[in-house]
Amino acid sequence: MAVTAKMYSNFPHKALEALISDLSAASKVKCMLLTDSYTPDQEADTELADLVWGTNEVEGDGYDAGGAVLTTPTVTEATRVTKFDADDVEWAESTITARYAVLYDYVASGNPLILWVDFGEDKSSENGTFKIEWNASGIFTVTVAA
Repeated sequence: MAVTAKMYSNFPHKALEALISDLSAASKVKCMLLTDSYTPDQEADTELADLVWGTNEVEGDGYDAGGAVLTTPTVTEATRVTKFDADDVEWAESTITARYAVLYDYVASGNPLILWVDFGEDKSSENGTFKIEWNASGIFTVTVAA
């Protein structure tokens, strides 16, 4: 017998909260910048070590290895849509060039990867601010089918 399963609306919300646990205390998520030498692999890249850390990561003034901690992370749910969001991330007074940004859990074992952003081309700052402005709808959303 063929059946149709549907997820409860709050499950992605609770799962994300557990993954990024205790968002109110401190963020466990960092944003790392990578150069164009990195080739994202959505299936094979699962943890920080898969990014060949130190080889593909940006280097330059104003950028610390490992990236920046996301501030004010939130997970919300409304009408079957769970949203993950945080404040925009920036590196002030930096001189760097990046093609990708990767969000990862820097506290959990293995530092699991969450997502990557492709800027579409190299983006640079020259003794200025390198800033990633997240979408007004959130960094990402998960929608549960009705």
